[in-house]
Amino acid sequence: MQQRHIQMIALAGTLGTGLFLASGKAISHAGPAGALIAYLLIGSIVWAMIQSLAEMMCYAPISGGYIHYSERFIHPSVGFALGYMQWYSAVVSLPTEIVSASIIIGFWDIDKVTNDIPRSHLIGYITALSIVCCSINYFGARWFGESEFFFAMIKIALIIGLIIAGLVVDLGGGPDHDRIGFRYWKNPGAFAPYPVSGDVGKFTGWFTTLLQAAFSFSGVEALALTAAEVQNPRHNMKKAARLLFYRILFFYVCGILIVGMLVPYNDPLLLNSTGQGAAASPFVIAFNRAGISVLPSIINAGVLSSAFSAANSILYNASRMLYGLALRGQAPRIFAKTLSNGLPVVALTSSAVFVLLSYMCLSDGAQTVLNWLSNLTSIATFICWGTICFAFLRFKAGCEAHDIDRKKAFFYNRFQPFPAYWAIFWCFLIVLFNGYAVFIRGSWNTSDFFIAYINIPIVLLLFLGHYLWTGRKGFWKARDMDMYSNIPGPEIDIQPAPAKTKLGRIAQAIL
Repeated sequence: MQQRHIQMIALAGTLGTGLFLASGKAISHAGPAGALIAYLLIGSIVWAMIQSLAEMMCYAPISGGYIHYSERFIHPSVGFALGYMQWYSAVVSLPTEIVSASIIIGFWDIDKVTNDIPRSHLIGYITALSIVCCSINYFGARWFGESEFFFAMIKIALIIGLIIAGLVVDLGGGPDHDRIGFRYWKNPGAFAPYPVSGDVGKFTGWFTTLLQAAFSFSGVEALALTAAEVQNPRHNMKKAARLLFYRILFFYVCGILIVGMLVPYNDPLLLNSTGQGAAASPFVIAFNRAGISVLPSIINAGVLSSAFSAANSILYNASRMLYGLALRGQAPRIFAKTLSNGLPVVALTSSAVFVLLSYMCLSDGAQTVLNWLSNLTSIATFICWGTICFAFLRFKAGCEAHDIDRKKAFFYNRFQPFPAYWAIFWCFLIVLFNGYAVFIRGSWNTSDFFIAYINIPIVLLLFLGHYLWTGRKGFWKARDMDMYSNIPGPEIDIQPAPAKTKLGRIAQAIL
């Protein structure tokens, strides 16, 4: 992949249904102020995690990304457990995204009698999307990069358009000329109680929204998995990590702020939304009320591209995770087999086969199982982010033990290790208390408890099983860490030629 591919993936790679649609759920659970604070906090965690990850991936831009860093700087069993947890999370999420994209297409194909998508049409949509998604990945990293570049352009144009249009409507520029301002922050209020009433409910509503906000950001760490397939990786990864701050600030924070100004948290359409299609978007609710009827189809098209892009990225990331595990002897060697162009064809095929689970949506009972399996992966994001930051702390200790000056590295954050500690603290807290709702009196639900905490024993069993099987006792000591082998030297670092025009220099400074 080229610089423009990786920069656009960094800028808009995880923009999707989590922001365009699920932001309404965040507002209904926490209120406009609660949702804004939740997105700011999760944004700070993501920024801290990326600062930790960027330093490692600029030092060692190699296959396996953060999974390999966990193995190299903490313990092989940690990399093994994290790798399989992330691979499992990805392949289970893949059919969910395909189904979501199929249902979004149904926005234009609802049977007026049954008020549902015809079954035969849904089968066709799932089949077509699955074939296209797999084909793009089989064509190789360049085609994946080109497709994600295209989808990123659509998503950036959509979110910028929605933010501008939302601000215009809020200030009274819509057909109804109703100036909303911060009306809904006063009535019904800035914070929403959920799932209990009172001040306790306002706090738990905000805490619940942390998980929803994390869903909007999830996948950003997969940037490290592309490092081995990017031209001039150190330079491009450094640029990509820097772009993330602006993406968080403008797209996510501004987006959730505008949403909170446009729709009250107790809006019946928001509370009764199914979360599928453009009708679930708080932007659509606000624009329809303002008398702008043309936007739902435009927003739905953008959301469709986001859902398909998510499936495309998930398949790419899953195949590279499995390939990386095989390279390091933690998966059967056959998964390390590649074509002449470097495509990990066996790992890709083994991951792509899970797309067949998409057809489970055709059965009501199986659809419940599919959603349940997908929910099992929600907390895996925080486990992954916390592990990345801990791997950085060990990497930092290894650099100090081997007299490696991090200040001379391609990427260096002078505030470290405090960002890493910040992210670890919050990730641990959220993983520990994410299932709090089942402990509220009268709210116990065994299934919800299982979904909230099952990832913890899964990761521990993976770690302990590998730890006992391999016999590799103890974690790496700083002086014993491998800081040099199989890490590309300065020969891969090419300083880009300076742009010749003023506009080109501005673009080069930004990207």
